Amino acid sequence: MARPRTFEPDDAVDRALDVFWSKGYEATSLDDLCEATGLSRSSLYAAFGSKKNLLLQSVARYGEQRTPIIAKALAQPLPLRQAFGRLAEQFIDQIVAGPGRRGCFFGNCAAELPRSERAALAKVREGLFANETLFHEALVRGQQRGELAAEADLRALARYLTSAFQGLRLFGKVNPDRAVLTDIANTMLQVLGPPDTNSPKPNDTTEPGQGPTS
Repeated sequence: MARPRTFEPDDAVDRALDVFWSKGYEATSLDDLCEATGLSRSSLYAAFGSKKNLLLQSVARYGEQRTPIIAKALAQPLPLRQAFGRLAEQFIDQIVAGPGRRGCFFGNCAAELPRSERAALAKVREGLFANETLFHEALVRGQQRGELAAEADLRALARYLTSAFQGLRLFGKVNPDRAVLTDIANTMLQVLGPPDTNSPKPNDTTEPGQGPTS
């Protein structure tokens, strides 16, 4: 009779994700993963098959954790530019505080993994598309409220914002200066129209909220 597993797979994936995120896929060794998960090599292989499979599950896990938080941030009853401004400020807060300087795990994987790693890159693409979809849904709601022109290409705008937020997090890895990051955020949000002078801007931290996972 096979021995029952004595660990929680989700917990092991969370721990592996943290290692991959901190060190990168190539620099992460099996010993690193064994130490983080508390599993022996044989147990690690039995549970996940390979380091690559564990990366695939880590990418999927990151999306599961991150997507609902972004969805909640954009679902707030706020004007469109203010909602995206607060989301940008949450990213900036985490970058300045330190944890966010690891960048976006999707972005890190996209930058590091070679084109031959098709399965992993497909998972990253799925994750980025999930973000794009959330942005698109928020833009649709804004357009219905009259905040965007009827002829605006919302899909193109959602793609731009997805790449812009990725760029903000990438830039924050090497220059975590709040003023600089706020300038970048304010510039990229200009595509949503002029700021509401009565609404908090991305550098207004009077009402901090829980941000996306770092």
